[in-house]
Amino acid sequence: MEHLRRLTLRDRQLLAWLAEHYVLSADQITEALFPSRRSARLRLATLHSIEAVSRFVDITTGDGQYLYALGPLGMLVHPTAYNDPDRPDARPPRSSLERTERIVGSRRLAHLLGTNQLFVDLLAHARHHPGARLARWWSEQHATAAYAIAGIRPDAHGVWCADNQQVGFFLEHDNGTEPLTIVLRKLRGYERLAQFGPRYPVLLRVRSRRREANLLRALAGVPTAMPVATGVQDEHPAGPAWTLAADPGTRRWLHELPSDHGPDNPATNPHRFTQIDHD
Repeated sequence: MEHLRRLTLRDRQLLAWLAEHYVLSADQITEALFPSRRSARLRLATLHSIEAVSRFVDITTGDGQYLYALGPLGMLVHPTAYNDPDRPDARPPRSSLERTERIVGSRRLAHLLGTNQLFVDLLAHARHHPGARLARWWSEQHATAAYAIAGIRPDAHGVWCADNQQVGFFLEHDNGTEPLTIVLRKLRGYERLAQFGPRYPVLLRVRSRRREANLLRALAGVPTAMPVATGVQDEHPAGPAWTLAADPGTRRWLHELPSDHGPDNPATNPHRFTQIDHD
């Protein structure tokens, strides 16, 4: 197909992200992949014209920017894309339009964008820091399936490499809509995972310092099988933005958080993560 031959490696990377993570904003795509807003806008217009992507206006913030999802050509490239952010077991959509409608109508749209923003920030940081890279970026549904035996449902899972360190992490993106008791209850599954799998820090990323302080108070003196770190959403995730619940005195960079890949885990191989891992 002629349009398939027009897709660049960068285009294909974007389509892979949209297949895995449903939706990215124009600003997020620019930060992650392009040198300027103009170059992003021109390329996205081309991708839209050949139906590689679909787009709709962001209704979560009212700023009028476009949000992007897979178009018909994108679905052809990624026929096994995740289909519904609200119902992992939903039947496959009949078209890319139906898939996009599910995303637009999802009650979790703002949550998806917020979760994806952490990884976009890491990708943008890595573009300007040669020693850093995001080696893995898994969606909630991908991570849930991979760690089904433990019963965890992280909002996302990643592996971040910087300063010769590899740090795996599980993200719990908190918009302040749930009581702290429910947030803390999510840590139980990670206790099961720690018995046989990797011991990656669980990042509780919240909207305000007040919410973070309340979380740290609730976690004070409570032993956790996994390291637990809190952070605030308006701080850059690669930097000194994280407070370990077990040692809250100093804020740490992401790559400084304790991380254990576990027994016989391919992540212990320093050559394992050579690019973003969707497998």
